Amino acid sequence: MLLRFVLAAPLLHLAPPLRAQSGKWPRKPVKLVLGYPPGGATDGIARQVQARMEAQLTQPLIFDYRAGAGSTIAADYVARAAPDGYTLHIVDSGALTISPNARKLNYDPLSSFTPIGPICNGGTVLVAHPSLPVRDLAQLLVLLKAKPGALTFGTAGVGVPGHLAAELFQAMSYTEMAHVPYKGGAQAMVDLIGGQVPLLFASMGSAVPYIASGKIKALGVTSAQRATALPSVPTIAEQGLAGYEATTWFALVGPAKLPAEVVSRVGDALADALTDTAVRTAITGQGYEPAPGTPQQLHASIQADLTKWRKVIRDRKLEIE
Repeated sequence: MLLRFVLAAPLLHLAPPLRAQSGKWPRKPVKLVLGYPPGGATDGIARQVQARMEAQLTQPLIFDYRAGAGSTIAADYVARAAPDGYTLHIVDSGALTISPNARKLNYDPLSSFTPIGPICNGGTVLVAHPSLPVRDLAQLLVLLKAKPGALTFGTAGVGVPGHLAAELFQAMSYTEMAHVPYKGGAQAMVDLIGGQVPLLFASMGSAVPYIASGKIKALGVTSAQRATALPSVPTIAEQGLAGYEATTWFALVGPAKLPAEVVSRVGDALADALTDTAVRTAITGQGYEPAPGTPQQLHASIQADLTKWRKVIRDRKLEIE
């Protein structure tokens, strides 16, 4: 066995990189880049698929947290990574469909990445501190119109899906609030619970446990349908803001020019994870709906949402740095 290894090593060294990978990837742990700190929605989603994907890939997935700038720091890092399959990225829709419309970035959402597949989708949820004297959206709108600009709302950051959901809400309801951005959903939730901000457009993953415990109250979800995890919480649209919808999705991508065999292998591992009943239950428990799909479907979603959020950013004259 030792002789065989010694003879084979030079051949591997001389082979072209792609041929060396063929049939052998992954030969070492795979880095999974996340654009938000531990404890937020992205982290929660990643942990649900981690174990099943590791079993299929036969290598560990090592989380690499690169938080800040609405996940664009992480996306930029991945766009510049070697396309060898050892750097992958679980990304929310904001970094690929919102931020590229708002400021100049070092990556292009359509050409700088290899789509692998969608993971799940859902709305954000508008939640309030218990001391805010409103029970539903109608009462909140009365309060907002009586005191334009007086109330603050938090989000996980400038340009993230929750921020754009809030901007679309203000545009359609003819109200104004003051934005308080954070560097992730976990700290934003801490401040909402502590009463530092009265309102938060929160990710489902971070909000659902605190809604269940009564530490915060839910006023409405931003998706077109009610969330499986919050069946008693009406959508914003059904509470009088007809046509309102702001959906967040999470997906798995890699750097551009990722080898087809790597895309296929990772895509199969992700699809396997999303067929697991325990994984699906955990994802719906966080307020999202599992949404397995193809690289082509993910590419189409990026294109469609780029167009939608471009209009909101332009109409609201948003400056997202």
